[in-house]
Parts: sequence; C-alpha cells; structure tokens
Amino acid sequence: MLPSPASSVPPANTAIRRLRGDRSPAEFAAAVRRAAREIGEQVSCDARYVGRLESGEIRCPNYAYERVFRHMFPGLTPADLGFAPRQAVRGRRTAVPPATPLDPTYEESDVQRRAFMTAGPAAFATALLPGADPPARAGADEVAAVHEAVRQIRLHDDRHGGDGLYTHATGALRGAYRLLDETTHSQATAAGLASGAGELAISVGWLAHDSGRLPEARSHYAEALATARMAADPALEVHAFCNTSFLARDAGRHQEAVRAAQAAQLLARDLGSSRLLSLLALREAGGLAGLGERRRCELVLARAHSLYARGPGDADPPWMSFFGEAELAGLEAQAWAALGKHDRAAGAARHAVRLQDPHFVRNLALYQAELAINLRRSGDGAEAATVAGSARRLLPGVRSARVRTMLTTV
Repeated sequence: MLPSPASSVPPANTAIRRLRGDRSPAEFAAAVRRAAREIGEQVSCDARYVGRLESGEIRCPNYAYERVFRHMFPGLTPADLGFAPRQAVRGRRTAVPPATPLDPTYEESDVQRRAFMTAGPAAFATALLPGADPPARAGADEVAAVHEAVRQIRLHDDRHGGDGLYTHATGALRGAYRLLDETTHSQATAAGLASGAGELAISVGWLAHDSGRLPEARSHYAEALATARMAADPALEVHAFCNTSFLARDAGRHQEAVRAAQAAQLLARDLGSSRLLSLLALREAGGLAGLGERRRCELVLARAHSLYARGPGDADPPWMSFFGEAELAGLEAQAWAALGKHDRAAGAARHAVRLQDPHFVRNLALYQAELAINLRRSGDGAEAATVAGSARRLLPGVRSARVRTMLTTV
C-alpha cells in the first residue's frame, strides 16, 4: 500500500535554502556546475534540481553531488547541509560496513520500492506501475514521473548493474508508452513524454544488455530510435545510436558498431558537447578495433582524447554522468585488447582502476578484470593473479551478468 500523501511529504531542507542566499535557483545551479568542473565532476544541476533539494524531495544526493557540495562548502558535513544519512535514505542495514557488498535481494527490493512506488511524483502509482490505467489527461506530473523512473534506474545501475531490475523496469516502460499513446495531452507534454519514454527505453535496453539479454536490448534501442525520430529529438537519437554501437560491438557486429557511432557523431555535431563527441569517438574506436583496423582506430582514439581534454560543458547530457577519465581509459583498454596490444591495454586498464571511484563496484570490477586478462596475455602471470584475486572479491556486489561473466573467466 502506498503511504498517504500526508505521511510521504518530506521536511524542507532549510540549510540548502540558507546557503543559496540571494541567488536565484538557476544562479545557484550554475554555481554548482562550476564547482563540479573545478574538481573534475560532471553534474547536470538545474533550477528544478535545486527546488527538489530545497523541498526535501532529495533527502541525500548521489556521490558526485556530495563531493561537489563538500568542495563548495568546506567544513560542512552532509548533516550540516540538511541531508539525511545515506543508510537511512537507501534502506541499508547499519550493521553492514560501507565497503561490504550488500545482499542483492535486500537492496534490490529496496530500490524497486523507492524507484517505482515512493520516490517520484504521485503519477508513479497511477501511470507507471504494470496493470494500472493511465489518467485521461497527462500533464507535468506524468512527465516528471517518467523522467524520475529513468533517474532511479540509472542511480541503481551505476552502482551495481542491471541484473534483477530489468523485468520491473520493463513494466515502467510499458506504462510510459501508454501515457504517450493513450492519453490526451498538450504538445509540450507530448514532447516531454516522448523524451522520457525514449530515455526509459534506452535505460531498459541497457539493463537488458548488462544482464546478458542482447536481443531484448537491441529491440529496446530500436524503439528509442523510432521514438526519437518521430519526436524530431536529435539528442535522444544520439543517445540511442551510442548505446546501439556499444551493444553491436559486444555482440560481434563490428561494422554496425562503427556505422552507429558515426551516425551519432553526425547528429551530435550541433549539440555543443565535446565530451559527448569524445564518447562517440570511443564507440567508433571499439568497432574499428574489432575489425582489426589498427591505424584508423589509433586516429579515432587520439581524437577522443583531444575532445575529452576540452573539458565538460553545460551542453553535456545528463546521461553521460558515468563518463569520466576512468571510463575513457577503460574503453581505450578494450580497444587495445581487441587489437591484440595487451601491454598497452594493461596500461590503460591500470589507469582506469586507479581512477575509478570504489563506490561504483561494477565498473571497478570490470576494469580489474580487464587488467588481469591483459596482464596474463602480456606474460605477467604473477600480477595478473593478484589483480584477479582483488576482482573476485568484488563479485558478490556485482549484479551484472556481463561483468560477472568476465570475472568468472578471470
């Protein structure tokens, strides 16, 4: 049973409101983004996010925002900033140390409960749950609900992986498309629903990809592409092509990976994000490496580094929050490995391991597995065994069939 409206209203965060001072929410959001760039973080803070902070809807920000706020307000703890303890917000057992992998069933049930029952606007309860009838007319609440579903999925997936969440997320996806197809709404609402449904299709496709359901992932990405084209949304189309390229590479369809990445780059030229173009270049490099096109791959990798070095910008899409220097090094390692250059792959993978935030267990496990494999193939069996042991210790905290398969191989 859903909590009553009165019991689900969180207390306002007066500390953040005081710290904002005379600045407007938009001005404060701009200050947050500037602070993030100063420490190499990437956040997509806007006036709406500031409003959610001040209203208490966001009881505890994610790790990237926490680091930014610590940089902006040195000496203040999360409690001083008006935030609740992370364990209380995420339902974790206080007896479990933060570095210990959590029980998957416990965390998964908590994530599903928060993401699809209580975390978003009231429309979650009526529009996105499987079997629920959509309202006669959709509006801002329904648009917000769809976008909140996307955010919650990404929040969980960033930390551990997609296993276990896929089936439930497909129900939310069906609900999002029912809102788009079966309700009356304004043109602005239609655009918001289309954007949210397309992003949700990509998120669900990624959950399928990460949990080993490659045909389902391809279907969801195709659905997102169709939605993007019908809505004339180039940013959504770029995202769908980007994920399609990654999936094609993992499935061994290297020409498709190159074509999808190149199509995305053509569309992305007008979006103003160097970091996005860097990621898309890395997707192209992955496909070229699979084709054995060493020279072309090297040129594209150099372009990816040059674009990345231009730094983050306000035009960087929110879904790229995962793309930092560690991911750049990890994708480069995969390209070198596909070309058989295992010494260079090991060097890049070692860099990725060193840079990766340890809270993101799946990616850390992935980079360690890649490092161990490339060390072994380059002849350094002793270090490979040490790294493999470290990677195996992360196994209980990884809910990603894709990464668990690599770890098992290691």
